Amino acid sequence: MSRSLRHGALAATAIVFSIASLTACGAGNDAATLKVRPDTAATTIGDISIQNANVVTQPERTAEGPAVVAATLFNNGTKPQTLEAVTLPGSSASVQLHAAKGAGPVVVPAGGTVILGGEGNASAVIENGREAAQAGNVQPVVFKFSSTGEIPLGAFVVPATGYFADSGPSALPVAPEKSPGAKPTGSASGTPEGTPTDAASASAQSH
Repeated sequence: MSRSLRHGALAATAIVFSIASLTACGAGNDAATLKVRPDTAATTIGDISIQNANVVTQPERTAEGPAVVAATLFNNGTKPQTLEAVTLPGSSASVQLHAAKGAGPVVVPAGGTVILGGEGNASAVIENGREAAQAGNVQPVVFKFSSTGEIPLGAFVVPATGYFADSGPSALPVAPEKSPGAKPTGSASGTPEGTPTDAASASAQSH
C-alpha cells in the first residue's frame, strides 16, 4: 500500500471514531435515556439471593405519593420461605407487603422466584414516599425471611422513569367495599304490600 493510501485509510478511521463518539455523547450517559439496565444492588445469604434491588420513587421529585422497594427474590433452597418484613434503617418510613394475588404473605417457593414491584407482582410499598432517600442516593434496606433471617443491602434510589417506569409506585390498595349481603339497619314503616287494609277486610266480611 502506498503512503497516500495509508494516510487515506487512517483519516477514514479517525472520522468513524469521531462520529461514534459524537453519537454516544448525544445519547447521554443516563441509563434511562440509553434504555440500558443500570447497575443494581444484589446479594446472597444462605438460600436466598436478592437481585435488582432499588427504591423507586414518584417520577417527579416534588410529587406526593408512595414509593416502592423493587427487587427479584430467589430461593435456592428446598423449602419455601416467607418474606416477613422489609425495613429502611435510618428512616421512619414503614413498608407494607402485599402478595401478588389477594391477601396473604409474600412466599418465595422452594427453587422459585418472586418479583417485588410492577403490575401483577407482589409489592413492598413505602406509604410516605417522601420519607425515602432522595433520587441518586443509596438507601439501606433490610429483607427479613422466615428461615434465612435478615439480609441487608444498599439499594439505589431512582425515580419511576425510563427503565424503572414499569416498576414504580402506584396508588395504595383501596379498602374493600361493604359486602352486598349485609343486613340493612333500622326498621321498616308503613303497610307492607299485599296486606289488606281494615276497610277491605270489613267489605269482604259483609258479602
